[in-house]
Parts: sequence; C-alpha cells; structure tokens
Amino acid sequence: MPLQKVVQTPYPLIDSDPHASRVLRYMRPSDVAVWAAGTAAFPGALYFWDVADRSRFPLRTSLRLGGLLGFMGGFLMAYQRSSFRFWGWSENKREQELDFAELSARAKAGEPIYGESPQPEWVQNAAYHNSVWSQLKFAAFPMFNLVSHKWHGVDPKKYEQPKSEESSE
Repeated sequence: MPLQKVVQTPYPLIDSDPHASRVLRYMRPSDVAVWAAGTAAFPGALYFWDVADRSRFPLRTSLRLGGLLGFMGGFLMAYQRSSFRFWGWSENKREQELDFAELSARAKAGEPIYGESPQPEWVQNAAYHNSVWSQLKFAAFPMFNLVSHKWHGVDPKKYEQPKSEESSE
C-alpha cells in the first residue's frame, strides 16, 4: 500500500486523488466561467496587442492558436480549482454532499466505492503515485487520474450505512 501524505486543510478532505471524470462532473459554474474567461483572454490579448502595435501579418492564424491555447489553459485552471475543493483547500460543502450521495449509493448497491480497474495492483499503484497532487504540476506536465484505484486518503467505511438505518427501511 502506498504511503499517503496527510495534509491539514481548512475544509474536509473528499479525495486526495480524484478520478478525472469526478473532477469534471463536480465542476461548478464558476469553474466553467474561469475556463471561458481563459479561452477568451488569450486571443483577446493578442487582438488588443495588435491594435496597439499593428503588424503587417494577418491575425487569423495567431488568433486561432491563441484561442486553442486559451481553451487549454482555461481548462487546466478550471480543473485545478475543482481539484482544490476535493482536497479541502477551498470551500467544498456542495462537493461533500455530492460525493457522499454518489459513493453511499455505490456502497449500498454492493459495488466497489471507487470503481473497478482491469489493471493489476502494481499498475494502479504506479498510476496513483504519478497522479496524486499532479494538479499542482500542470505548468510542467499536465497529468490526470484516469485509473480507478483504492488509495484516496479517506476511510471508505464512512459511506457504508449503519445497521440501525438499514433495519428501519
């Protein structure tokens, strides 16, 4: 089992290495707004730079490339903001409720809480070590958790219903 770093955070930890699909599903409208702003800011800056200092070359290709780079940069910023809430680095009440409802339903249905993976455990371990805290290294090498594994920094027993609640249903 990999050694998991314990970090004190101002809000509760939801998942220390969330799967990329969960990070995207739990994005807030403010994250999407950051993504859109990043997409528009890059070509907008190029356009206004050209207005200030006219070039001899048409901007069409530069604006397209700027739009692509802005889209990718905006996405990475939005993804990072969503990840910070999973880590408990920013306010995460909404994500706590979504996480508890989703994973409790999986536990109640008898499914593995964090999903199943066809990879052997050593591959899952390597994927965990490569992707944990990777959102802090997006500037150097963007990497996302695309592998289901069992190392998430939280006790999975919190998603299981107590016996008293099961008998009352």
